[in-house]
Amino acid sequence: MLLRIRATAALMGASLVLLPLLAPPATPLPGLLAPAGAQQSQKVLRIGAIPDQKPEKLNRLYPLVADELSRQLGVKVVYVPVVDYAAAVSAFRTGGLDLVWFGGLTGVQARLQKPGARVIAQRDIDVAFRTVFIANSRSGLKPVNSQKGLSELKGKRFTFGSESSTSGRLMPQYFLGQAGVKLSDFAGGAPGFSGSHDATIALVQSGAYDAGAVNEQVWRTNLREGKASRSKVFVLWKTPGYPDYHWIAQPDLDKRFGKGFTTKVQQAILSWRPSNPTQKQILALFGAQQFTAASASAYGKIEQVGRQIGKIR
Repeated sequence: MLLRIRATAALMGASLVLLPLLAPPATPLPGLLAPAGAQQSQKVLRIGAIPDQKPEKLNRLYPLVADELSRQLGVKVVYVPVVDYAAAVSAFRTGGLDLVWFGGLTGVQARLQKPGARVIAQRDIDVAFRTVFIANSRSGLKPVNSQKGLSELKGKRFTFGSESSTSGRLMPQYFLGQAGVKLSDFAGGAPGFSGSHDATIALVQSGAYDAGAVNEQVWRTNLREGKASRSKVFVLWKTPGYPDYHWIAQPDLDKRFGKGFTTKVQQAILSWRPSNPTQKQILALFGAQQFTAASASAYGKIEQVGRQIGKIR
């Protein structure tokens, strides 16, 4: 099955240009992303995540996750940053990453390329995740009460996030299509792709784009931290809920780490609670109260929409 996964021009910091950012000094950089079989004797669990937010936040969160999982599982766990969404899918396909935090679309893409890959968990907020369409206060746009109101975006400068983002591209494009808006209807005959949710918010707030589509959780975080101002940017419309982010594990973890290891990883993630100081910090950075079990079947709609808009073929 051929998947078309195209890297985007991301407005990300330079700190994510090199993939193995946290490799031990004595380890050659290509070694950490080598297929699992090449490092089988080292018993290293390599985790990764799609770079959906600013590198500084990702570099606070995932080393904490690696340390906590290492403590719970009794194996060495390292976080391996990747440059973009497509790189996360590629690294999972080649075995360079063992456990990855994917969005809905990238998770489907990864599983289709790696039969037997297992969906481990999702956050409590991922059962019914939402996208918010935001607009610059000087764009001439006004909040709309229904999906049909998205037709007002025709002729406007509009940006998605990453081309492979579920909440920043896939589902927004789906809802735009339902409202009769084609990508060629935007100013210039095409939308922009900022590369991340934070970048979309910054670009719309600055007026570089009239409107954009972003992850609701990131939008709320930017408001709370004062990085987004309601006097400059506002919510145009919020989508209905859909399933989104989830952890996916390689199919061979039990073979490499011992019988029942995949279940042990799942149970560790599901056990995180705010009552534990470290786990509380992790959950807060994830914007969740806890993780819950998830199944591949929950993402059937995401696969359907991905095929509909040409992101999965």
